[in-house]
Amino acid sequence: MNPAILRRDVAASLVVFLVALPLCVGVAVASGVPAELGLVTGIVGGLLTGLLPGSSLQVSGPAAGLTVLVYEAVQTYGLPALGVIVLAAGLLQLVLGALKCGRWFRAISVAVVEGMLAGIGLVIIAGQLYSMAGVAAPASGIGKITGLPGLAGDLLTSTALWPSFAVGAGTIAVMLLWQRLPAKVRIVPGALVAVALATSATWLLDLSVKAVEVRGLIDSIQPPGTGVLGGLGLGVIGTVLAFTLIASAESLFSAAAVDRLHDGPRTDYDKELMAQGAGNIVCGALGALPMTAVIVRSATNVQAGAKTKASRVLHGVWLLLFAALLPAVLAIIPIAALAGVLVHAGVKLLPVKQFPALWRDHRGEALILAATAVAIVTISMFEGVLIGILLSVVKAAWQTSHIRLEVIDKGAGPVQAYLSGNATFLRLPKILDDLEALPKDRPVELNLSGLHHLDHACRTALITWAERHNAEGTEPVRMSPSPT
Repeated sequence: MNPAILRRDVAASLVVFLVALPLCVGVAVASGVPAELGLVTGIVGGLLTGLLPGSSLQVSGPAAGLTVLVYEAVQTYGLPALGVIVLAAGLLQLVLGALKCGRWFRAISVAVVEGMLAGIGLVIIAGQLYSMAGVAAPASGIGKITGLPGLAGDLLTSTALWPSFAVGAGTIAVMLLWQRLPAKVRIVPGALVAVALATSATWLLDLSVKAVEVRGLIDSIQPPGTGVLGGLGLGVIGTVLAFTLIASAESLFSAAAVDRLHDGPRTDYDKELMAQGAGNIVCGALGALPMTAVIVRSATNVQAGAKTKASRVLHGVWLLLFAALLPAVLAIIPIAALAGVLVHAGVKLLPVKQFPALWRDHRGEALILAATAVAIVTISMFEGVLIGILLSVVKAAWQTSHIRLEVIDKGAGPVQAYLSGNATFLRLPKILDDLEALPKDRPVELNLSGLHHLDHACRTALITWAERHNAEGTEPVRMSPSPT
């Protein structure tokens, strides 16, 4: 390898490592699993998935987008079952990639994906506000949001919650201010600086704030045993499908975004899906968090000057060295600081800037986005995504069912009517309303040659309308070509 390229990759890997470290730990804590498991997923994402073909520059690891789903799975089935779920999702990703299904994930509506991320962002923000205050959050997404006024009341009346919440709020403030500093200073990631300052302030001021519990890297790894399978019902299938769908969609959309940031080799979506599957199989075997390609780390990798996949592999090496040599550092990190990092990450998932423009120009897409987000918050992740996909299909079917009736009436002779477009059952009421408005006291010549598609429901309706028109009117209807 060219020494100059190697130097750039090493430098980029260090920057990505510094970005990934607080996020790996924060995502794990927010998911209700040991902090070390987030590092394990980051290590596998670097050392294994980083070596595999697919996308050359995007970086994989635990993602905030799966936090809500992982938390629900752990609460429902227990931590030992997490490995089974992640392993099964990885196998499914591997099969889908082998069957060349990777490119089809790109067919998922962008509005559904953005709505999914918005719903996840809302739940993350609401849930982590409780963690910032050092209190337990309600279990459901809607419970987290409706409980926020009560949390605000507790903060106003109980001074015991102030130190913890101040640490989290200070973390967010440092991250926001860090973005305004010169680019040379921002080489050090704001999240890392914010967590370091919060940790230092907590120690110097001797604040009574909960810190991350450390179990040790080896003790945290829990390979799934055969006994776990017996306790899982059929309901786990939906969870596995949700893991597969969301992790795959997020990874491949991230790949598309990263491809727009650099001029290097383009992503092979099928190979990338298989690489993600292989990584999740290993993560599942180790009982760790699921992985996806993460756009924040991937964009950082590109912007830091990475040229080859060596940068993402090396970032996994740095995570491994940290987990092996400095695990005690985790024990002094305040949970409120990590919660602040995730609140900041959750806000980034909200399409605050994009939604007004989407509402002006593509109102249907905006409604799908909002409906998906609301369904995820009020029902669940899996059902919310399915509702979004269903709404997208209905919208696409409605938009492609354009039908037009052009009537030429010269005042004498037959009325010429030309039906063009796609005649489907979705537009049947409009078709019949227009046809029934034609005069019954004059001949009608209906030309169907402009139709691209005529489904069975519309064909039957046209024949029935013509028969009724001929029975009620004084002049017959002639259709060409015949719909029968």
